[in-house]
Amino acid sequence: MTTAAITAPAPRPLWLVLLCASRFATSLSFMVYAGALGPAMQAWGMSAGEAGSIQTAFNVGYALSLVGSSWFADSLGAKRVFLWASWATALTGVAFAAFARSAESGLLLFALMGLTQGGTYAPSIMLVAQGVPAARRGAAVGWLLAAGSLGYFASIALAAGLAERFGYEAAFIACGLGPLLAALLATPGLQGRANLVAGGPARRLRGAFRFLAGRRSFLLTAGYTAHCWELLGMWAWLPAFLTAGLAGSGGAGMRGLWIAGAIHVSGFLSSLLMGRASDRLGRRAVLVAMGMLGTACSFTIGWMDGMPLALVLAVAALYGFSALGDSPVLSTAMTESVEPGSLGAALAVRSILGFGAGGAAPLALGLVLDRAGGAGGSGWGWGFALLGVGGGLATVCALLLPADRPDRS
Repeated sequence: MTTAAITAPAPRPLWLVLLCASRFATSLSFMVYAGALGPAMQAWGMSAGEAGSIQTAFNVGYALSLVGSSWFADSLGAKRVFLWASWATALTGVAFAAFARSAESGLLLFALMGLTQGGTYAPSIMLVAQGVPAARRGAAVGWLLAAGSLGYFASIALAAGLAERFGYEAAFIACGLGPLLAALLATPGLQGRANLVAGGPARRLRGAFRFLAGRRSFLLTAGYTAHCWELLGMWAWLPAFLTAGLAGSGGAGMRGLWIAGAIHVSGFLSSLLMGRASDRLGRRAVLVAMGMLGTACSFTIGWMDGMPLALVLAVAALYGFSALGDSPVLSTAMTESVEPGSLGAALAVRSILGFGAGGAAPLALGLVLDRAGGAGGSGWGWGFALLGVGGGLATVCALLLPADRPDRS
């Protein structure tokens, strides 16, 4: 990689704003199935395990897309890969909105959308890493992921509200068109941005794993893998858990807003605040705090079925805050632990491990619910506790990280 590529100038504010806006629009489709899960399960006659398998198919496709896009971003350039993935996601989003009308078509089309949508994630982080200094990078990555969390909020609110009032079809259409808007925002936003291409041995398979020889990068990868297990399982099933608790509390639209707010507005604030906090306090301190808090929530919330709704929503908001709070910090720390020319390959390896584990989490929780006799009682408690194992492992990895100090330059 050339010296000019490594020391690329900081992105213009408008460029970063449009990148974040694109991330928001792409995320409108990410949580649509979770938001409409209850009505879709009833309409398609699915068991909890079958319903979980559709979300798992999306997560597996997302993981494969993350790997491919991260890998090729080194050799083809992050900008080029990001734009290709954005337009491919626009096409699959439209297809899902129009044609997902059964368990079989839903599984196929949602998996295809995951297979394209994951390609927008790692390249966007690489674009930020190429142009934002380390002293401000945590905050910049936090803004990017916070925009995604805000999109998840809108996705859950729209999907849950529309599915209850007008049917899951309306939810799929409203949210499935989000990626098209994202592509229309990203294309002009990146027009003046250089497509930086790296080279070197990371493009070869053997070279891609060299970063794991470092203690810090190894622990960050292991922590990310455990973090994905907890986060993706929580995202898939917490809306259904809250929907059951809010079933008799008012209109469908308000239920959707309460659910979305508890999970994803708190995640938005967490991404916004924790990225900046890691710039000031160090990456390790924030990772330890978020890991411990998320683990406590995982082992608690499933046993709160039947408790006062205000208390359940408060814990759900804390859960959303903590489970996502380490995401920008893990990503920022990885950009600082790997050589720029190998960053895409490192993110590819991290992605297949993290989203491979996270992709299985919704299915695992669904099987726990089936074995417990359905959603309710101890099934929720043991299911979310299973996710908490991932949070505990992520905390251990954070504790084992070398002490770091924030860059004040």
